[in-house]
Amino acid sequence: MNTKEEALKILAKKKEISTKELVQKGGVSRQHASSVISALVSEGKVIRLGGGPHVIYVTPGHHKISEVKFKKRFENKDLKEHEVLNSIKREWFVLSQLPENVRSIFDYALSEMLNNAIEHSESKFIEIEVGEEKEFLLFIVDDQGIGVFKNVMGKRGLASELEAIQDLLKGKTTTQPQAHSGEGIFFTSRAADIFILESFGYRLRVDNTIEDVFIEKLESEVKGTRVIFRVNKKTEKHLSDIFKKYQTGTTEFGFDTTEIKIKLYTMGTIYVSRSQARRVMAGLEEFESIILDFDKVPTIGQAFADEIFRVFKNVHPKKKIVAINMNEAVQFMIGRVRV
Repeated sequence: MNTKEEALKILAKKKEISTKELVQKGGVSRQHASSVISALVSEGKVIRLGGGPHVIYVTPGHHKISEVKFKKRFENKDLKEHEVLNSIKREWFVLSQLPENVRSIFDYALSEMLNNAIEHSESKFIEIEVGEEKEFLLFIVDDQGIGVFKNVMGKRGLASELEAIQDLLKGKTTTQPQAHSGEGIFFTSRAADIFILESFGYRLRVDNTIEDVFIEKLESEVKGTRVIFRVNKKTEKHLSDIFKKYQTGTTEFGFDTTEIKIKLYTMGTIYVSRSQARRVMAGLEEFESIILDFDKVPTIGQAFADEIFRVFKNVHPKKKIVAINMNEAVQFMIGRVRV
């Protein structure tokens, strides 16, 4: 066996093969066999499964490919997210078979969520699971730490987990402002098809397949924080497009635009108060453009509209506030205070 074509013929007969078996079948040195098989892996013609002494090689489409997952528990001591990501890429071959735009989304999202767990959770161990779930690429980051919602509550002096979730969805919310911009959860939740954040008694679910957000009370508490990220393996999303959506101009690279779903502040009420409007706008002075989504909000109180579209606007006249998905009742109330 002196060529890659000969190696592929051997593999086609065996279906799966180890380096040792390739040496025996091809009658070549282990060094030569390793060189040939590595070249085929780089070209995507052969898939490497497993790690260490248990590595086998198969062709794309082999039934064992769908059975393989990466699952590992890491001690949170001098842990680096890029090193974890590199180990996943070495051991979980599926990533190399995916389109570049999907790999970019995966790399960014996992790095951000793992970094959050490393630096904020105070958890001794962090567990990572990566796999496939039908048409989705999936990862889970699980820690046993202080909990993302409780952490934000304590550091920012908020009254409830709900307020912490509301702030996290705005972007630029972090418990370590000197070291972090707070953008990770904001952009990761938008890059996903489905993004879930569970911590103690609450679950935040962002479902971009239907463009909606849900906050649920869990029956049983999840200790620490669990992040579940799903993206379609054939998605046409590009990470650069997601970033561009939240910048004020085509020549700017700053994160200056945010989008708020007003329904998360109504909590089942029909009219929304001035105090709730203040909660909506808290921290938004950091953005140049603010998009307020009124989808599924039946109506709002005049005080709510006045607080945002007159009071806040008077204090920050250069800020751009855009209201979208308004029904006639909401549009009427906003129109009254804008006159």
